[in-house]
Amino acid sequence: MFWFKKWRRHRIAGRLFPEQWLKIIRRNVPLYDYLPPEDKDELRRHILIFLAEKRFEGCGGLKITDEIKLTIATQACILLLHRETDYYPGLSSILVYPHAFIASRIEHLPSGVVAEAPQVLLGESWHRGSVVLSWDDVKHGAADINDGHNVVFHEFAHQIDTSGGRGDSTSVLISRSSYIAWARVLEKDYKKLKQEKALNRPTLLNKYGTENPAEFFAVATEFFFERPKELKNAHPELYNELKRFYQQDPADFF
Repeated sequence: MFWFKKWRRHRIAGRLFPEQWLKIIRRNVPLYDYLPPEDKDELRRHILIFLAEKRFEGCGGLKITDEIKLTIATQACILLLHRETDYYPGLSSILVYPHAFIASRIEHLPSGVVAEAPQVLLGESWHRGSVVLSWDDVKHGAADINDGHNVVFHEFAHQIDTSGGRGDSTSVLISRSSYIAWARVLEKDYKKLKQEKALNRPTLLNKYGTENPAEFFAVATEFFFERPKELKNAHPELYNELKRFYQQDPADFF
């Protein structure tokens, strides 16, 4: 099965990339134009495979179009550049709502009472099977490449995180010493962000990253790709660890 999958992907990656698709990507994902030519070539191959293997489903009356699929797939695949990858092995479908959506959340109150409360979400990553996204917020996050807010980068960083590195050759994930260094830096900057939030100090990173270490990684990923120079200046160790992890240096893109 491994060799068949590899052969199949090789054939898919060799297909002609439609010119109309490229126009959509350049219009909706301006970060694409900042990539080096070789990265653009690799990214287009990843997109072909991603679209062939993942299922898109419209929710809340939304009809799935090539524009929706390409805008999401391009950003998801930017996270895969320069890596031997199995294309988010735990993911089978992407559910897309037209706008922010409501999901139920369990809250553990200080009194010990467990309550279920509705919460408005822009995106959600399930540990098994699906990523859920708001199309409005996908478009907005992709269009502004300098705001540090990108729902696709955020939710697909969760997918990488929860996959435990399956099908990924990144040294950070397969080398114990690299992983220890990676974990040390992320923990240090995570605790620093929590302290700054507690003291009500202004921060570069979104304070939502204080929710838990997984959210910190996802928020840091957004800033790594969208505000890399600022992240590099404010959190040099964190930037270097993310550069090792993603095997990219976005500060050079801009």
